[in-house]
Amino acid sequence: MGDPPEKEKGKGKPMSEETNSDTHASDHTDTRSATYAELAAVGPYGVHPGHALITMVEPHPGHEYAYNRWYEDDHYYAGAMAMPWMYAGRRWVATRDLQLLRRPEKSAVAQPVTAGCYLSTYWITDGRYDDHMRWTVAINKRLNRDARVYRDRTHVFTAFQDHESTVYRDGAAGPRDLHALDHPYAGLVLQVIDAPAAQQRAGLLEWLRTRHLPRRLAGSPAALVTVFRPTPLPGDRMTYVQQVEGVDTRLTLLWFLQTDPRECWDDHFTGLEEEVAETGLGSVELLAPFIPTVPGTDRYVDRLR
Repeated sequence: MGDPPEKEKGKGKPMSEETNSDTHASDHTDTRSATYAELAAVGPYGVHPGHALITMVEPHPGHEYAYNRWYEDDHYYAGAMAMPWMYAGRRWVATRDLQLLRRPEKSAVAQPVTAGCYLSTYWITDGRYDDHMRWTVAINKRLNRDARVYRDRTHVFTAFQDHESTVYRDGAAGPRDLHALDHPYAGLVLQVIDAPAAQQRAGLLEWLRTRHLPRRLAGSPAALVTVFRPTPLPGDRMTYVQQVEGVDTRLTLLWFLQTDPRECWDDHFTGLEEEVAETGLGSVELLAPFIPTVPGTDRYVDRLR
């Protein structure tokens, strides 16, 4: 499936020479077609977002425009949406005024807490995590070899995650979690909560799912909240992406807002840290608002600093 190992590929020939070979292309076309037909006939193919990739990135100062164009024009597609089983995606941005709303000041996720002005979120088909990971590791190695990886950026918070729960404000009415990255929500809040110990995370999740989130969502501009738990990155990941922290203790929440987060921040997101802390079940390590990017444009890039 896919290309042969790098050390064998083309036996040192330039990629342009290798890919222009009629025989080489024909062989790969035949093999690729047969393999795809076999893969399509087996395994899960539902629409539930069983897994997610959530990645918050900081372009280095002076590289904001170049990073945005690279990500939108190439990486969002070649490094994400074109991959098998990654079926929905959306990018979000935190302008400087949104960054300054973040809490807590001393965060276990972002240092400083304002770091990470771009957030990308992707849904992966339930039951297809392993299949997707094999592809994503391979394609990112290929992109790296082909000089299609932008170096002047820092991964602040990047993790593949397993879906734990979705809580809705309006019950059965409205878009479902599978629609969340395609529905035109006006904002998103990323919340990261750490349990004190691994054995306490289940209790934290149950409290969030049955008590805290239903109460907080009632009458709020947030239509739904998805809850995920991080999974370890593979050992053969790209070296510029750090291994995930808090795999046994952390929960990641995405609040999907129908209004701009600046319009509802004080009224609906005040006191969240204290409310979680009072239970003894966890601590909020990041509460960060974002608004959606406008694909194909550089809107908001001049408002990041």
